[in-house]
Amino acid sequence: MQTTPLSPEDPVELGGFELLGRIGQGGMGQVYLGESQGGEPAAVKVIKASVVDSEARLRFAQEIEVLKTIWGPRIAAFLDADPEAERPWLATEYVDGPDLRKHITTHGALPHVLVASLGATLAEALAAVHKQGLVHRDLKPANVLLGPNGPKIIDFGLAVFTEASATLTAPNTVMGTPTCMAPEQANGVKPLTAPVDVYALGAVLLYAATGHYPYLADNIHVLFHMITDEAKAPDLTAAPEPLVPLLTSMLSYAPGDRPTLSEVVQQCRAVIEAAGLKVAQARRRLTTHTAPSSPPPAPDAADLAAQPTRPLAQAPAPPAPTLALPQPEAPQDGPPVAYTPTLKAEPVNQAPPTGPDARPSRDRATRRPVAPAPLRHSVQARKVAQQLRETYAQGAKF
Repeated sequence: MQTTPLSPEDPVELGGFELLGRIGQGGMGQVYLGESQGGEPAAVKVIKASVVDSEARLRFAQEIEVLKTIWGPRIAAFLDADPEAERPWLATEYVDGPDLRKHITTHGALPHVLVASLGATLAEALAAVHKQGLVHRDLKPANVLLGPNGPKIIDFGLAVFTEASATLTAPNTVMGTPTCMAPEQANGVKPLTAPVDVYALGAVLLYAATGHYPYLADNIHVLFHMITDEAKAPDLTAAPEPLVPLLTSMLSYAPGDRPTLSEVVQQCRAVIEAAGLKVAQARRRLTTHTAPSSPPPAPDAADLAAQPTRPLAQAPAPPAPTLALPQPEAPQDGPPVAYTPTLKAEPVNQAPPTGPDARPSRDRATRRPVAPAPLRHSVQARKVAQQLRETYAQGAKF
C-alpha cells in the first residue's frame, strides 16, 4: 500500500500507536500507518480537526461500535479506539495491499474467473455481516483492500443496523457513494436492508470486470436521476458474457429482484467451475494476481490434477511495486457524499530517517527535532522503512 511522509502538523503517536506515515484520507479523516508497542502494524484513522463536532463524534462512535460487533476473515479487524479524545481515533488491522479501485486503474480489469472469485469471497463476507444485523451501506472498490491473504472489506462508517429506523442522517438526505448506490438508497428509503449491499457488490464486480460503473455522469444530479430512473438500465458494456446474467440480476432496480448473497456465491461458483477450476484454486489465483509482491502459494494436489476446459486469461505482469504519492479519488468514487434528492424522499509511508531503523521524533511544543528514542519495528515496518529510505535518497537534492 502506498504511503506518504508525515507532515509537521501530524501527530507522531496516538493511543500507544507510533504513526509512521500517511496511507490516505477521506471526507472526515486522515488514515495513518501505525505500529503498536508490540510491533503490530495498524491503520489508524483520525477525525480531521476541522470536522470534530458533536455529530462527527456520534458518527465515529457508531463506527467503532459497529467494528466491535462484526468479525470475520474478510473484515479488517478492530484493534483499539478512543472516540472521546481531542482528535478521535480508531485503529484497525493494516492490510498490506492496494484497494480494488487503484488496482484496476493501474493494471486494468480482472479476468472474469477472478471477478467471480472476488464476488464469492465478498458475498460470503457480507453475508456474515448481515447475520450480525448490519448493512455496510457504502461498499465500493476503494473499500475493498487486496492484501497478501486475499481481499478484505473496510470502512463501516456508514453501516447501520437493519432493524434501526433512527439515523444520524438528516431527513430527506442520502449518505453514500453514488456510483455504487442502490436505487432505494438514492431515493432515501429507510431503513436500508440487505439488497442494498447486493446491488453495491454488483457495481463493484462490474467495475472489476470492465473498469466502469453501472451509471456515469459528470453532474451528480444527473447521476442520481439515472440511478433512480427505473427505465434506465445499467451499462454492462464490455462485461464478460459469463458474468452478464449475474450482474444483471444484482443490479436490478427492485430490491426483491436481486439474488440473495448465498445465491451470489453459488452463481460465482458456477462461473468458476465452468472454467474448469475449483473455487479454492480461483481464490489463490486471485490473490496471486492482485498481490504480486507476495510469493505465490505452492500448488496442491487439486492444482496439479485439474485440467481446465479453457485457459484462464493471463494479465501482463505488473511492474515492481514503487512508492508514490497517492492518486486522487475518481470524482465518482470519492468520499461518501450527502445529497438531498429532488425526485423522491432521502490508503505509503515516508519519513526522512536518521539511522538504520529510526526516524527523528518531534517535541510537541516546539516542533523541533529531539534525540531519537528507541522504536519498535515489526518485519513489515522495517521493509516499508527500507523502501522509504531508498525512495527518499533518490529524490533528495543533497
